[in-house]
Amino acid sequence: MSTPASACPPDYGYPPEVLNRPPELEAETLYVVGGLYGNPEALEAILARRAREERAGRPVTLLFNGDFHWFDVDPRAFRAIGETVLGHPALRGNVETELARAGGGLDCGCSYPDYVEPGVPERSNAIFARLAATAAAFPEQRARLAALPLHRVVAVGGRRIAILHGDAESLAGWRLAEEALRALDGAAGADCADCADCAAMSAPQTPVPQTSLERIADWFRRARVDAFATTHTCLPFARDFRVEGQPRLIVNNGSAGMPNFRGRREGLLTRISARPEVPPDSLYGLAVSGVRYDALPVRYDGERWLRRFLADWPAGSPAHASYGRRIVEGPAYELGQAVRGGVQLTRLRRTA
Repeated sequence: MSTPASACPPDYGYPPEVLNRPPELEAETLYVVGGLYGNPEALEAILARRAREERAGRPVTLLFNGDFHWFDVDPRAFRAIGETVLGHPALRGNVETELARAGGGLDCGCSYPDYVEPGVPERSNAIFARLAATAAAFPEQRARLAALPLHRVVAVGGRRIAILHGDAESLAGWRLAEEALRALDGAAGADCADCADCAAMSAPQTPVPQTSLERIADWFRRARVDAFATTHTCLPFARDFRVEGQPRLIVNNGSAGMPNFRGRREGLLTRISARPEVPPDSLYGLAVSGVRYDALPVRYDGERWLRRFLADWPAGSPAHASYGRRIVEGPAYELGQAVRGGVQLTRLRRTA
């Protein structure tokens, strides 16, 4: 595609070997929060959830893995989200990377693949242009965004977990997107006819390139990690693998600040813990090598968030065109579609 939003800047790339390093962070329980997208209500819900766990004697580390800014063009919201997120471990997504560039810019750095329907990249660039205008008033925050890493390695329960924004080779890579791994399980993907968000807009005449098991195994071998936790591509999933006889996992939390499943307004985060118990509201998860991975709902005030969103992005705006329906109804994607390989629907198992 010729639109700037589909181009991948050279400084987004890295080899998987850079992840083969000592962990720079250790945690008993880690919340991986990707795709907050400037939703203050979701951030409030995440902080409240963490506080509940800590009151119960379970310390929790928050790690924001990019795109925590997006819809927050209101300066008060932008300031508050930036100050809160930057008080925790974080890495920059494409949105933060482009906001931090000298002089800003009009390109969101989303690096959309060719199968994304025309119109989505142009609207994303229009959203980003408004956000960049807001960010220009916060040079200190932009400098702090520039200092954030592209990826982190975290130790949980003695296991090394790579926290990414995109994939194992690019900040804005799409090769760990839900739709790029469907062929591995013969999984059905999102019904894209009724939603207009991120990867869910697939042009029928353009096939989705599939990421092979060989490539995934190569990434795990080169990175020497037990799991990849990512976001960026908007739709969640988790899938386990065996590489050289050892269990490995890829988990994508989709979006913490937007609905992830049809008819469900909550966001989603990935909880990674050395504690063996399954959280009571886990939607799906798996224990791998003594570490528990769960997809947890972020149950924010949907009505208050919708009012805030519409005040900044009314009907006819680019954000409303791309995301308005998803914010109200969720994407055309079912909970069961996110569960791959040996990952289990914990919600259904508990009620069976």
